[in-house]
Amino acid sequence: MRFKNKVGGGSGIGKEVAKRFVAEGGKVFINGRDETKLKTAAAEIDASGANVGIYPGDIARPAVGRELVEATVKRFGAIDVLVNNAGVFRPKPFLELGETDYDWFLDTILKGKFFTAQAAAKAMKAQGRGGAIVHTGSLWAIQAIGATPS
Repeated sequence: MRFKNKVGGGSGIGKEVAKRFVAEGGKVFINGRDETKLKTAAAEIDASGANVGIYPGDIARPAVGRELVEATVKRFGAIDVLVNNAGVFRPKPFLELGETDYDWFLDTILKGKFFTAQAAAKAMKAQGRGGAIVHTGSLWAIQAIGATPS
C-alpha cells in the first residue's frame, strides 16, 4: 500500500476511515478535543498501538493542525494522506444563531481544515513524492434543514 501514513479522526466516519487504513497496512494519527475519547478510538483502531497515534487538541487553532502533521512525520517518518474530517454540529435554527456559534462553525470546519491541509501539503511537498488530501463535508452544505443552521 503506497499510502502508509494518514491523519484522520477519532469518531464516526474519521474513525472508520482510520480503521480501514490500518487494516490495509497503514499507520494513522487521529485528532480531537477529548483525549479520553481519542485513546478509546485508538485502541479500537489498533489494539497494539503500533500503527496509531493520537494528538489531542482543538483543530480550530491553526497551531494544532501544524503540530498534528509534525507529530505524524516525527513518529511515522512521513505523511501521505490527510483525511480532513473535522466537523461540529449544534442544532439551532438559523434565526437563533449568534456570532459565537458562527465563529465556532467556521473556525472548526473551515479554518481548521485549511491550516491543517496547508501544513500537510508543505510536508508532502518536502517529502518529494506528493500525497493526497481528502476533505469531507456534510449534507447540510447542500440542503437546508429547518431545525439547523444550514
